[in-house]
Amino acid sequence: MFTLGAVATAPVTAHVQWVDYLIIGVYFLVTLGIGLILRRKMKSSEDFFLSGRSLPSWVTGLAFVGANLGALEILGMGAAAAQYGMMQAHFYWIGAIPAMLFVAIFMMPFYYGSKAHSVPGFLKLRYNEATRGFNAITFGILTLLTSGINMYAAALVFNVLLGWSLDASIWLAAVFIMAYILLGGLTSSIYNETLQFFLIVAGLLPLTIIGLLNVGGWSGLQERVNNPAFFHLWINTAGNNNPFGVNFIGIALGLGFVLSFGYWCTDFLVVQRALAAEDEAAAERTPLIAAFPKLFFPFLAIIPGLVVLTVFPQLGKTPGFENSFNMAIPYAMVRYLPNGLLGLGLTALLAAFMSGMAGNVTAFNTVWTYDIYRAYIKRDASDRHYLNMGRIVTVVGIILSVGTAYIAASFTSIMDYVQALFSVVNAPLLATFLLGMFWKRTTAWGGFFGVVIGTLVALFLWIGETVYHLFSFGSSEGSSMWRALIGWGVCFVVTIIISLFTKPKPDEELKGLVYSLTPKRTAVETVWYKRPIVLASIALVIFIIFNLMFF
Repeated sequence: MFTLGAVATAPVTAHVQWVDYLIIGVYFLVTLGIGLILRRKMKSSEDFFLSGRSLPSWVTGLAFVGANLGALEILGMGAAAAQYGMMQAHFYWIGAIPAMLFVAIFMMPFYYGSKAHSVPGFLKLRYNEATRGFNAITFGILTLLTSGINMYAAALVFNVLLGWSLDASIWLAAVFIMAYILLGGLTSSIYNETLQFFLIVAGLLPLTIIGLLNVGGWSGLQERVNNPAFFHLWINTAGNNNPFGVNFIGIALGLGFVLSFGYWCTDFLVVQRALAAEDEAAAERTPLIAAFPKLFFPFLAIIPGLVVLTVFPQLGKTPGFENSFNMAIPYAMVRYLPNGLLGLGLTALLAAFMSGMAGNVTAFNTVWTYDIYRAYIKRDASDRHYLNMGRIVTVVGIILSVGTAYIAASFTSIMDYVQALFSVVNAPLLATFLLGMFWKRTTAWGGFFGVVIGTLVALFLWIGETVYHLFSFGSSEGSSMWRALIGWGVCFVVTIIISLFTKPKPDEELKGLVYSLTPKRTAVETVWYKRPIVLASIALVIFIIFNLMFF
C-alpha cells in the first residue's frame, strides 16, 4: 500500500476480490470466443482486412469511436482533465465533431467509392506511387508507436493497482490481442471494439455518478477544486492566460481544424472501420453514428479526472508513474467503486487498452500487406498468400509494439505523446487530402513533395523544441496545436507552388477522386433518420449547445 505524496488522504491500492477477477476473466473468454466464431469466415484477404465490406452501420459506427477509445481516451483524457480542467473537452468537441461530420458527408463517398483498401491506396490513385509509399511508411511507424502506448499503459495500471509484473502484463496483453486478431481479422477486432464500447461506458458511468455524489454534485466539485478556470471551455482564450496556455486561434485552427481533421479524415485506423460497412450509405453513416457517443464522452472521462483532484491534490506534482496525472482515472475507480463495480471498471480500462492496440495492429497489417509488401516486394501473389502475410505481419506488429511500449515511458503524459505524433504525421497529410479532393489542378509531385516537406518541418519543430530547446510554443497542448498548424501550412503552400509548375493528371483519371469531377449520387435514404444531413444537423446542434453551456 502506498500514498500519493505527503498530502494524500487515502490509499490507492486496489483491494480486488474474486468477483472482480471473475468479471475480468469473463471478458477475456467472451473476446476470444468472438474470434473463434468468426474464424471460419476468414476465407479471403478482403475478409481478413476489410471484413468483406459486409458490416451494418451501427456496428461500424460504434467501432469507429471504439477504436478511438484506447489509452488516449481513458487515461490520457482523465490525466489531461486533472491538468487542464474542462478545457480538455475541446479534444472531444471542437477537436472531433466537425471533422467527423465532414469525413462522413464529403470524404467517405471518395474513400468507399474508390474501392481502395486503405488510405495510402487512395493516395496512389489520386497522386502517385511515391505519395502512397511515403504515407504507408509514416503511418506504419505511427501505428506501432501508438499501439505501444496502450500496451504500456495497461501494464503500468495493473502493475501499480494489482501488483502484477510489468513485463508479464505487457506480454499478456500482446498474446491476447494476437490471438483474437489472428482468429477473426478485422471483423473480430470490430465486434470486440463494439463490445468494448459498452464495457467502457458501463465502467465509467457509475464512476462519474458516484464520484459526483461524493463531492456534492457539480457545484460541490467546483467549490472543492477551487479553480474557476477549470470549468470553462473558452475562458481567457483571447490571450494565453488559461489552463491550455494557448489562445482561441490555436484552439480553433491548430486543434479544431488541423489536428482534428488530420486524424478523423486521414488516419486509416478509424477510416478502416467505415470501409468495412455493407454499402456506401452505411459507410457515410458510420462517422455520424460515432459522433453521438463522442459528444457525451467528456462527462465520463473528464469529470472523474476533476473529482480525483479533490482527494489527491498533489497528483502529478511528485516524481513517479504512481504519482502521475495518468493515474487519475484508475485512482478514482479504486477510491469510489465497490467490489464488483471495481471489477467492471478495471475491465473497462482493460477493454480500452485492448481496443486501442487492436485497432492499431489491424490498420498496420492492412497497410503493410497492401501498400508495402504487395506494392514493392511481391506484386502478383495469390490472395491466399496475402492473407497469410497479413497473419504473419500481425505477429510481427505486436512484437514491435512491445518494443515501442517502453518509448511511452519517457513521456509524463500520454496525451502529450499522442498529440506530438499526430502533429508530425497527420497534420501535413490533411493539406494533401484537401487539395487533392477539392482542387483538380493539384499534381502528383506537388502532393508528394508537399507532404514530405510538411512532415519534415513538423518533425524539426518537435525535435527543436523538446530535444534541443531552441524555442517554445508554451504548454505541451499548445505546442502540438501550433506545430500541427505550421506543418499543415507548409504542406499546403509547397503543394500549391509545385503543382503550378508541374503537369496535372487528365480529368478522366480524376473522376471519383476529385469533388468537382465526381457525379453526385442521386439515391437518397428513404428513412429520414438515416439521412446523413439529418444526423449531421442533430449532432451539430448538440455540439453548439455544449459549447454554450460551458463557455
